[in-house]
Amino acid sequence: MANDELVAIYSADGVVTGAATRVRMRAEGLWHACGAILVRSGDRVHVHRRTDDKDVFPGMHDCWAGGVVAAGETPLECARRELAEELGILGVPLSPLFTLSVDLVHTRIHLFAYEAWWDGDVVLQDEEIAWGGWMTVAELRAKLSDPAWPFVPDGRIAIEEWFRRQS
Repeated sequence: MANDELVAIYSADGVVTGAATRVRMRAEGLWHACGAILVRSGDRVHVHRRTDDKDVFPGMHDCWAGGVVAAGETPLECARRELAEELGILGVPLSPLFTLSVDLVHTRIHLFAYEAWWDGDVVLQDEEIAWGGWMTVAELRAKLSDPAWPFVPDGRIAIEEWFRRQS
């Protein structure tokens, strides 16, 4: 992932307004978007730990595969691309779940959440993912109840929204 790659820039209300380099988007805190996929198998969710050299939230856990929407790309196209790159999962249907706008200290993002069901092999992308494995939804809830467990902030907001919608 190059810092000079162009990413889609959004307005605060979720409209694409142009493009900027990834490094500029991060430095200026520009609104952008991501495709985020919750990968499920039975009552399990795939969870991973980001590598220690990621540009944002290094070494933290997440249960959403995904990444930043590139310039000229839709959130769904991004989600399909990221799912293939990060977990080696291709050709599965992605069901839209919800969209959230998250304004945090380190990132301002429109998160387009999708769900994928997968029972095959998961092939982790070494450059971005240090560890990956399956947790039951109950195990994930228990881990998230520990504030000391390092979990990506926008991923936490998204999974808590998903939990609310499951009730």
